[in-house]
Amino acid sequence: MRASLALHLGLVAVLFALNFVLPAYAHGNIARVMTLAVYAIGYNIAFGYTGLLSLGHAMFFAAGMYGAGLLLRFTDAGAVAAFGVALACGAGLALVTGLLALRTAGVSFMIVTLMFSQACALAILYFAEYTRGDEGFVIAAASRVVAGHDLGDAQVRYLAAWALFSAAFLFSLWLVNRPMGKVLVAIRENEPRARLLGYDTFRLKLGALVISGMVSAASGAGYGLFFGYAGASFAGVQYSIFPLLWVLLGGAGTVIGPFLGTLFMFYLIDLSSGITDAYMLIAGVALIGLTLFAPQGIAGELRRRAWRGLP
Repeated sequence: MRASLALHLGLVAVLFALNFVLPAYAHGNIARVMTLAVYAIGYNIAFGYTGLLSLGHAMFFAAGMYGAGLLLRFTDAGAVAAFGVALACGAGLALVTGLLALRTAGVSFMIVTLMFSQACALAILYFAEYTRGDEGFVIAAASRVVAGHDLGDAQVRYLAAWALFSAAFLFSLWLVNRPMGKVLVAIRENEPRARLLGYDTFRLKLGALVISGMVSAASGAGYGLFFGYAGASFAGVQYSIFPLLWVLLGGAGTVIGPFLGTLFMFYLIDLSSGITDAYMLIAGVALIGLTLFAPQGIAGELRRRAWRGLP
């Protein structure tokens, strides 16, 4: 346990130190990676630890982004209040979705979550008078200020993204080591047996989905506040697929895996796009190779081969 804690705290410390040494381009990229990794962490709680394969998590990311963005666009509530509203939007939407979707399982659950997500995406387009539809809207710089610090400033943005990532990352580590986390893994591995042991699996899965939705919404709100934009593309199907890929690549059911997967895929696409316009072909070949030779993901292979106690 001490070695695991040291590893995870070490990553947090390294990311903090990088703020002072990275060149401008990499500095902005890592801030973006940390923000999106929070989304992957939220997805990992539902899929990696509980076994809920969702194809609709973009609705939670978008709920956080638009919950914060619309509040700031039409009121003077402030960034902190907007972030709180975003968390409430993500948790509330996840609760409603879970109460209905968790009555199904497997492929049916995937389809229901996808349908909910598509409904949310269409709602964003339908209410274009407020959301600006496909065009999206810029979140005013004056609204993106916390305690006198402008979130648009590169240094402040990086440290804010680091703080958000660190909170989600360490919360995930804490959760999976708590009794609830252990039971979620038991549900993932054998739900009928967990139910036989007396656990209310519906309530626990619902709780996991609400936590997952809230963490995903925190990422969406952070992305909007840090980078100053909210757009309908973030509610599309591709943004439901991305966290699944990040988690699978990094290692589903590991705490550090979502960050590794997000970092790997972000830079894979970034570097490939600098070589050719067909960058997705290069990315696809690399992803297939990683899937074939490291089917449990980067952290999953590390746990299988060298460190069985890695959470």
